[in-house]
Amino acid sequence: MPERTPERLTRGNSMSLLTTTYDGHIATLTFDRADAMNPLGAHGDGDEVAAACDAINTNSDIRCAILTGSGRAFSAGGDIKAMQNKTGNFSGNPVEIAEGYRTNIHKALRALDGLKVPLIAAVNGPAIGLGCDLACLADIRIASEKAKFGVTFLKLGIIPGDGGTWILPRVIGQSRAAELFYTGDLLDAATACEWGLVSRVVPHDRLLEEANALAAKIAAMPPLALRQTKNLLRQGRSVTYDTALELAAATQAQMHHTQDHAEGVAALIEKRAPEFKGR
Repeated sequence: MPERTPERLTRGNSMSLLTTTYDGHIATLTFDRADAMNPLGAHGDGDEVAAACDAINTNSDIRCAILTGSGRAFSAGGDIKAMQNKTGNFSGNPVEIAEGYRTNIHKALRALDGLKVPLIAAVNGPAIGLGCDLACLADIRIASEKAKFGVTFLKLGIIPGDGGTWILPRVIGQSRAAELFYTGDLLDAATACEWGLVSRVVPHDRLLEEANALAAKIAAMPPLALRQTKNLLRQGRSVTYDTALELAAATQAQMHHTQDHAEGVAALIEKRAPEFKGR
């Protein structure tokens, strides 16, 4: 496998939000503002996330991605100091703030939701507000025993401004999502697992090891069919069953003509591990 090398995106004199590393077929995106618990809301954050996701989407060698945080938090969400000081995404009049959400924070959310490869959130600590929304955009969530989850917008006198009212009920159901939104309560990792917010809870020092092991297992799958399966899952959120069946039929017809399909069938018959090449 190629040596893992970091790629850090920078914007002028502002501190970069993400560090991107590649290891074989796996990309890892790390929120890199550990001293402030990895907040979002600085001008350009949306562009940075979008650029990182675009780089993954256009790289056919990448088959799975991991999203995690540096330091003790996954992401504490919006930058509270910026809210207090009315700077960054939270500056200006209501029209300007709304446009900032659309073109900056929402751009980051749309970019993660638009990733074409499976995304694993390795939640290493608190994932609060926007941080929880970002984690919930992942296909799979694994939590450290130190992880906590909350959507505490009402405690700040604001509403869930990041699409969380759409995202969270689809993950844990309407009743439990409403309870979290209306109370601002935090969930520990064990309760998050019980509620279906995460797939599993692992020891803190093994979180990235477990996430990478799962990513490697996913990356061993045929990359064309893997990306198409994620696309069908995304489409399934909003289409009828009849439409889902039609999409499946059209996509499946294409997969039957790939070399990876022939390899998968041959490997099963010959009782060996397949070697998928994305063709």
